[in-house]
Amino acid sequence: MIGVLATVLVQSSSTSTSIVVTMVGAGILQVKPAIPIIMGANIGTSVTNTIVSLAHSGDRDEFRRAFAGATVHDMFNWLCVIVLLPLEVISSYLFQLTAAIINSYNIQTNEDAKQEILKVITKPFTDLVIKIDKKVITKIAQGLPANETGSLLKEGDYLFANTGLSESQLGVVILILSLIILCVCLVLIVKLLHSILRGRVAYWTKKVINAEFPGRAAFLSGYLAIAAGAGMTFIVQSSSIFTSALTPLVAVGVLHIERCYPLTLGANIGTTATAILASLTQDGQDLKNSLQLALCHFFFNITGILLWYPIPSLVESCKPSMSKWFPHPPIVLAKWLGNKTAKYRWFAMVYLFLMFFILPALVFGLSFAGWEVLVGVGVPILALFVIICVINVMQAQFPRFLPVKLRTWNFLPAPFHSLKPYDIVCVKVLEPCGKFCKCCRQVNEEDDLHAVDNNAYL
Repeated sequence: MIGVLATVLVQSSSTSTSIVVTMVGAGILQVKPAIPIIMGANIGTSVTNTIVSLAHSGDRDEFRRAFAGATVHDMFNWLCVIVLLPLEVISSYLFQLTAAIINSYNIQTNEDAKQEILKVITKPFTDLVIKIDKKVITKIAQGLPANETGSLLKEGDYLFANTGLSESQLGVVILILSLIILCVCLVLIVKLLHSILRGRVAYWTKKVINAEFPGRAAFLSGYLAIAAGAGMTFIVQSSSIFTSALTPLVAVGVLHIERCYPLTLGANIGTTATAILASLTQDGQDLKNSLQLALCHFFFNITGILLWYPIPSLVESCKPSMSKWFPHPPIVLAKWLGNKTAKYRWFAMVYLFLMFFILPALVFGLSFAGWEVLVGVGVPILALFVIICVINVMQAQFPRFLPVKLRTWNFLPAPFHSLKPYDIVCVKVLEPCGKFCKCCRQVNEEDDLHAVDNNAYL
C-alpha cells in the first residue's frame, strides 16, 4: 500500500520504482520487503488514466467506454497483486528467481545506462518552469545530508524562481496548474478526435488499429499489441502517459477495449525498463541488490500476463464458442465498472478515492497496529468479498446450482445490493450544481435504457 500511495502522489510508477530501487541500492531497504512496494507501484500508476477518463463524463456512452478502458489497467494490476503477493510471501519465487539470475552473471556498473529519449526534447521546456535537484531527493531517501541550504530547487532563472513561496506551497501551485492544463488538453484532444475521426477516416482508423491476424493466428495480434505497448512505453518512459493517451481513443470508439487491454499489458512491461536502467548506475553489491529488485518488477509483470492473458486469448481465437467460459477477467470487471459509472457517474469519484486513497491508507494505518490486527480485520473482509464474487458469478452463469433465495440479492435491503438509493441522495445534493454543470444534471430514465444496471447484483 506504500507503493500505491507513493505512486499516486508522484503520478509515475517509473519515478516511484526508481526511488525504491535507489533506496535498495543504498542499503536503506532490503530486496524482500521492497517487492510488495513495487507491486503497489504497479497499481498506483493506473490512477492517471482513471482521472483522464473523467474528462468524458459529459457523455454517457463515451464515459462508459473511457472508464472501462481506463480501469482495465486497474483490474489487471489488482488481480495480479491479489494472486501473486500471497504467492510471493509463501514461496519467495520472485526473490529466488532473480537471485539465481543475478548470481549467474558478472554484472558491472554502467554509468551511461540511463539514457534520456523524449526528455531530451521536453527538458528545455520544463527547465523554463522549474528546476529540481534530483540528487537532493536521492540523498534524502538515502538518509544522507542533502546540501547546505537543504533546498530541492536549483538556483537559476526560471518561471518559479524567487517567488517567495515555500517548497510545499510551490508544489501545490504547480500541481493545481498541471491538473488545469491536463484537463484543458484532454478536452481539446477529445474535440480534435471528434472532428478528425469521421466518415471514411474513422472507418479505416478503427479497422487498422483493431485489425487481427487471419484464422487461428488471430491470438498473435494481442502479443503484437503487447510488444507495441512495451516499445511505446519505453520510448516515453512512462506507462501513465501511454495508457492515458489510449483512454480518449477508447472513449470515442476508435480503439476497442479488447485491443486496449494488451496494449496496457505491454505498458506494464515497458515501464520496468526505467527501473532496470536506474539500477545499472549503482556500484558493487549495491548494483546486484538494486538490479535484483528491478528484475522482480519485470518478472512480476511477466507472471501476471502469463496468468491472465494467454488462455482466454487462445480460446477466443481457436474456439470462439467457448470464449464465454474463458473470458478475460480484467475486461469483464472493467466493462462492469464502465456500465455502473455510465448509470451513476458519481460512482467514478467514489471508486477513484476508495481504490487509490482510502483503501491503501486504511491498510497502511492498520499495519501500524500490528500484523495481528491487520489479519484480523483484513481476512474476514477479504473472505466476504470472495464469497460475494463467487455468488455473483454463479448467479450469472449457474443460477440453478444456488438456493432460490440466493439467485438474486433482492432479499437484502436496497442499499446493500443497489446503488439507486445512493443515487437519489447524490442527485439531491448535486441538484444545485446541475444548473451550471452538465455532468451533474439528472437524466431521464429513457436516456438510461442503454446503460446496464441489474439491481439484483452487488
